[in-house]
Amino acid sequence: MSGTTAGAGVSIDIAEIIARIPHRFPFLLVDRAEDYVANESIVGIKCVTINEPFFQGHFPDYPVMPGVLIVEAMAQTGAVLMSKTMDVDPAGKTILFASVDNCRFRAPVRPGDVLRMNVRVLKSRGGLFKFGGQAMVGDKIAAEAEFAAMLVETPTS
Repeated sequence: MSGTTAGAGVSIDIAEIIARIPHRFPFLLVDRAEDYVANESIVGIKCVTINEPFFQGHFPDYPVMPGVLIVEAMAQTGAVLMSKTMDVDPAGKTILFASVDNCRFRAPVRPGDVLRMNVRVLKSRGGLFKFGGQAMVGDKIAAEAEFAAMLVETPTS
């Protein structure tokens, strides 16, 4: 994993995403990230394919990515930004989704779309971050929301 040094244009590949957040198939909704700036912003990328398991039931004749999963993709993008900014050790800490506000869905996301999650830090204090995000397909806003995440100790068994 790289450290926290960053500037506009810093990319994060899938190997680093997997090292930074605990999500896995079929719930990992970020393929890569671009334009990471520590404690400021990031752009998450999700290449949506017809092979996504949720398309079997949502909806078979007109497949549309569920809105709640678009918000989850934005939240995972925020978790990557937070993890890299704070250089979180994923063995002892977990970043959890804490809240969502002002969520709006503007356009459907369909197979073949490239979903770009533009996430920026609105506030951060200790292990709590508040984000603003827009999920875009091309130049159209698919969804937008404000959301928060918190860093917690991972319970040991």
